[in-house]
Amino acid sequence: MARLPLASRETTPAGQEATFDEITQNGSAVPPYGPGSVMTHVPEASKHATGLNQYLRNHSSLPLKAAELAMLVAAREMDCQHIWNAHAASARDAGVPAAVVDAIRDKTALPALAPDESAVINLGREILRNHQVSRGGYQSALEIFGQQGTIELTLVLGNYTMLALVINTFETDLPPNRTEPLLQRVAG
Repeated sequence: MARLPLASRETTPAGQEATFDEITQNGSAVPPYGPGSVMTHVPEASKHATGLNQYLRNHSSLPLKAAELAMLVAAREMDCQHIWNAHAASARDAGVPAAVVDAIRDKTALPALAPDESAVINLGREILRNHQVSRGGYQSALEIFGQQGTIELTLVLGNYTMLALVINTFETDLPPNRTEPLLQRVAG
């Protein structure tokens, strides 16, 4: 059960009412699930976080397959059920093989990977587990995605890690129509 009730204009911090109105204009309801259900409590922060997310999802040079795979790596490394549920099917639809999705979910040995898949997974796991990236991990990403793409890949990983922190801290509810199996906490 979520730790916060839904945000409302009445609970909005002083001075942020106009931004709350902007976020909920045209009858948009406060999201009942996921990071929006938390971030709307601080509309200014929500507006900026959503702006970055929209850039990364809609205007980045990163191929959709790589972006969706990075979202899964962040979701799994952070054990974030909501992000996993929101992006596992999208990753498959974007070309990430089901066997790769399943291995990441189950924390089992990865099947043979395409070079782009290897670069995303290695960079993501290195930065999220070790808090730094090896020369080889960096070079692989740079060779495949270029400078801009590697920066954007890192931003996707950071953005979805931030969203996972918000979701996990406030224990947002999963949507009732979720389709993916729950992540199991396993060593590794």
